[in-house]
Amino acid sequence: MGRLLTVPEVAQMLRTPEGTVRYWRHLGQGPASFKIGRRVVFKEEDVLTWLDSQARADAHRRRVVA
Repeated sequence: MGRLLTVPEVAQMLRTPEGTVRYWRHLGQGPASFKIGRRVVFKEEDVLTWLDSQARADAHRRRVVA
């Protein structure tokens, strides 16, 4: 399955506040997550995939605007 990350670990990895990660989760816009009991976790590969998709989308937006 790979490594599981907590909200603080994902926030540190993305260099963003924990509250932002929680807000993205609430909106359904951040990396895929799920609960184990009461704890929210993220599969590391899902976070990396989401991050890659954000980079690709940004590169595409810059090409369209230019």
